Parts: sequence; structure tokens; C-alpha cells
Amino acid sequence: MRDVAELAGVSAQTVSRVINGHPYVADHTRQRVLDAMRRLDYRLNPAARALVTRRSGTLGIVGYESPLYGPTSMLYAIEGAARAAGYFVSVASLRHLDRRSVFEAVDWLRRQSVEGLIAIAPKPAMADALAEASSGLPAVTVGGGCTEAVSSAQIDNVEGARLATRHLLNLGHTTVHHLAGPQDWPEARERVAGWHAALRAAGAPTPAVVPGDWSAGTGYEQGERLARDRSVTAIFCASDQLALGVLRALHEAGRRVPGEVSVVGFDGSADGAHFLPPLTSVRQDFAELGRRSLRLLLEQLDRPASGSRPRRDVLVPELVIRRSAAAPCDDDHAAADLTLSGPSRGT
Repeated sequence: MRDVAELAGVSAQTVSRVINGHPYVADHTRQRVLDAMRRLDYRLNPAARALVTRRSGTLGIVGYESPLYGPTSMLYAIEGAARAAGYFVSVASLRHLDRRSVFEAVDWLRRQSVEGLIAIAPKPAMADALAEASSGLPAVTVGGGCTEAVSSAQIDNVEGARLATRHLLNLGHTTVHHLAGPQDWPEARERVAGWHAALRAAGAPTPAVVPGDWSAGTGYEQGERLARDRSVTAIFCASDQLALGVLRALHEAGRRVPGEVSVVGFDGSADGAHFLPPLTSVRQDFAELGRRSLRLLLEQLDRPASGSRPRRDVLVPELVIRRSAAAPCDDDHAAADLTLSGPSRGT
């Protein structure tokens, strides 16, 4: 720092202020310091900095190895939000969502001197293990798995399923069939609950839930069965990948979408716009979810632990209307893409 100060013609204190983003530094002075740092190839020493400030500037993310759109998008969103806020990121990816794996991941991240943790927790058992393993360390969970002991940011899956189901009913369908996700995932159960609530509120018949997972393969298999039932005119799928499989099964069975059967997915993946036909879907704003989870963690870092209470921030998704859903027996017309959304809410 002394070398940088000498080259820039300023005091070491001014260099420190520039490094720490102090607002009361003139622009031309800040630029001289930054230029001197580049010429000298000056780099911060995180270990030395942590000894002085007792803060490492590093956050830990507990993720898990998954090809699924939702968890992968959450990981990128959280990492991006943390880096944008000026934090280094250390990621521990789990192969198994069990208690032992969570404890090992948290222990590894503690050894990196992380200031706090954000964990993608699809199941309550993982969130409970995180709450215990992270004792004394600020932590936030993201996703369906949550616990009252830890703050969380999540999508309102119930409202998202309501949006999808109400849309199909409003188009004139007598009822809506639901191809569900795996029932050991809270998100899947919440989407079943939202679908059921929308049918009940409309006084519509409630078909049996069609069991599934998140995959296109299962969507295709169950789609073949649904295609044979001529009374089926509307299908709400718990994921876009399930919807992709259903669309193929309906196509092979000679059932037009949306002329004979309307299909709605859940995820709002970018690929959905390129399905045939383009998929109407409930879009989850993972970038915003990442920002909200980081905000919850920074709130804990900025105030004493004794004064903090776990909070839950719930983000309402949007229904992106494309061409896979229409009125029953309607011609295969292409309506302009629209977006319907509800207000966000936090507790």
C-alpha cells in the first residue's frame, strides 16, 4: 500500500479508502490510485485483510450436483448476486442430500473462513441439517426446503400453480389434469396444492394426480396415457421438462396442441420458447431469488446475531403465455406472448 501511495502521490490512508470503496474520495484521486495499483500489479491479500478486519469477504454456497433447471439456475443466480455485491464465493457441491454430506460441506466452507452460508435446500431434512451444522454462522436457505431456524428465500409454488390452473380454466376447459413432480420435494407438493385449490375455488372436477418426477422421459410416458383419454383437454405439468415429454407424446398420438389439448409447464426455462408449440409456463425469476437470498444474509452480517430473527422472503412467479394453451377445440392460432404476475411478498 505504501508503494501504491508513493506512486499515486497520495497518503496510505487514501489508498485504503479507495480499496474499501469509501465514498468521500475525489474521482480523479481514485483514478490515480487505481492506475497505480494496476501498474504495480497490486492485489489484496485476503488472509492479511481478514486478520485486521475479522471479515474474509467470502461467502459459502452449498449446492448439489443436479442437471435440473431450477437448482442449477439458483446456484448461478446466488453466485452472481454475491459477486456483484463484492464478495468472493466458495461453492461446496453435494452428491447426496443427506445429513452427513451437509455437515461435511459446512465444515469445509468454515475452513475457508466464510462469513456466511447460502444453501440450496430442496428438502426440509437438508435445511434442518444446515441449521444445526451452521450454528453461530449466518445462514440462508433457498428453495422449497426450509426451517424456522434459518431465514429463507423461495418461490411461491402454490400461487404459481394457481396461476397456471386458473389460466386453463379461464380459457374454458372443464377441468385441468396435473402431472406432478416427485412428492418428496416440497415444491412438487406445493404445486399440487395450488392446482387443487384453483380447481376447488372454481367448482371444477378434480382428477387424480398423475405421478411423476421432473424429467422429459416421465412426461412422455405419462403423456402417452393421457393422450389416450379423449376427455383430457388441459394438462398442467410441474416442470417444463415434463411438459416437453407430454408435447411429444401428444404429437405422436395425433392430438393437436393447443387445438385438442392445452399444456402449461412450470419453470419458465428459456428453452420453452422454442418448444413446438412454444410453451406457456410459470416463470421463476432466479436472478431475483439470488438477490433476495443475498440480502437476507447481508442483513444478518450487518447486525448482531442476538438481534436477528429468521425471515422468509417469498417471490411470486409469473405466468408467461405462449401458444401451447388455448380454448378447447380452438384452432391452432398464435396469440402474442403475455406475462401475468402477482405481487411479491415477504415475511
